[in-house]
Amino acid sequence: MPKMGAIGVKVDLESDEEIPFSSSAATNKVEALDFEMVHLPSRPVMPNSWIARHIGMRAVRSIYIVLLKAKINMLLPFGPLAILLHYVTGKHGWVFFFSLLGIIPLAERLGYATEQLAFYTGPTVGGLLNATFGNATEMIISIYALKNGMIRVVQQSLLGSILSNMLLVLGCAFFSGGIVHYNKVQVFNKSAAVVNSGLLLMAVMGIMFPAVLHFTRTEVHFGKSELALSRFSSCIMLVAYASYLFFQLRSHRSLYNPINEEGDNDQDCDEDEIPEITHWEAIGWLSVLTVWVSILSGYLVDAIQGASDSFNIPVAFISVILLPIVGNAAEHASAIMFAMKDKLDITLGVAIGSSTQISMFVIPFCVVVGWIMGEPMDLNFQLFETATLFITVLVVAFMLQEGTSNYFKGLMLILCYLIVAASFFVHVDPSNDAN
Repeated sequence: MPKMGAIGVKVDLESDEEIPFSSSAATNKVEALDFEMVHLPSRPVMPNSWIARHIGMRAVRSIYIVLLKAKINMLLPFGPLAILLHYVTGKHGWVFFFSLLGIIPLAERLGYATEQLAFYTGPTVGGLLNATFGNATEMIISIYALKNGMIRVVQQSLLGSILSNMLLVLGCAFFSGGIVHYNKVQVFNKSAAVVNSGLLLMAVMGIMFPAVLHFTRTEVHFGKSELALSRFSSCIMLVAYASYLFFQLRSHRSLYNPINEEGDNDQDCDEDEIPEITHWEAIGWLSVLTVWVSILSGYLVDAIQGASDSFNIPVAFISVILLPIVGNAAEHASAIMFAMKDKLDITLGVAIGSSTQISMFVIPFCVVVGWIMGEPMDLNFQLFETATLFITVLVVAFMLQEGTSNYFKGLMLILCYLIVAASFFVHVDPSNDAN
C-alpha cells in the first residue's frame, strides 16, 4: 500500500489528467500543488511587465490620437517657432503671427479633450466643461495682459470673445446645421436659451451702468465711483453665476435635457459614438494643453503692440477680432460639429453657454483679480464697445426666442459679425494712450 501511494503521487505530478476523487487522491493532489508552488517563485513578474507594456501602448496611442491624428496639428510647430523668434529676432509682428497659429491647434485640442471627458460626465456637465476649458485660452491671455497693466486689451479681448461666440460661432453652427438638414427645421430647448439670454442681459446691465456713469459725469467721485461700482457689481455677478450653476446642475436639471425628436434613432446614434481616450487621459491632456497655452499666451500678449505697429492694424481690431477667433477655435469646431449632428442643445450650451460664462464669470473674475493685483480693472468698456455688446445680445435673443434654427438665421448672424469686425477695424480707441 505505501508503494501504491508513491505511484499515485508520481502520476499526479507528471500528468494533468483527471483522477477520480478519493481521500488518497485528494491528499496526493494537495501534495502536488505544494510541490508546484515551490518551483514557481518568479511567475508574478510576468503580469507586471505586461501591465507596463500595456500602459506604454496606451500612452503611445493617446499621443497619436491627440497630437498626430488631427490635421490641424500641423500648426503645432508654430508655437515653438514663435518662442524661438522672440529670442532670436525680436520681431514682434512675426512672433504675434506665429503665436496665433500655434495657439489655434492647442485651443482645438482643448475642445477635443473636453469632448472626450464629456462622454463620462453627461451632456449638461459636458457642455459646461467644454465652455470652461474652451474659455481657458481667453482667461489665461487676460490674466497675462492684466499683469502687464494692459487693461484695455483685457476688456476688448473678453468683449470680442462674447461677440465671437454669439455671432460667429453660433452663426456658423446654425448655417452648417441648416445646410446639412435643409429639409427639416432644427429645434432646441427654448427654455434653457431664454435663461441664458436673461443672464446675458444682466451682464449687459452690469457693464453698462459704469459706462453710463462715466460718460454722463454723474458720479459722486469722478473715476472712483465707477471703479467701486464695477467691483461691487462684479461680486454680485459672480454670485449670480454660482446660483446659475446650482440651478442648471442641481435644482432644475430637467430644464436642460436635450430635445430628442427622433427617439430611438438618436439613441442608436449616440450608442455608436464611443470615447477614444479614457477619462484620466482626457484630464491629463487638459492639464498639459492648458500649461502650454499659458506659456504661449505670454509671448502673444507681449507682441500685441509690436504687431499693431508692424502690420498697421489697430490694437482694438487685434483684441476684439483676432484674439477671440483664435481663443474660440475649440468652441467653433465643437459647435459646428454638434449642429451638423442635429444636436443643437449642445451647440447652444457651447456657444451661448460660453458667452454667458465669460460675461458673468470671467469678466467679474478679472475685475476681482485686478483688485487684488492693484490694477484699476473696471466694467467701463467705453461707450462704443458697450453699445455693440447691448445690440448683439438683443439680436441673438430675438433669434433664439422661437426655439428653432435654419441656415438663414446663421447667415444673418455671420453677416452681423462682419459688420462688427469692420467697425472695430476703423475704430480708434481713445484710451489706448493711457495704457
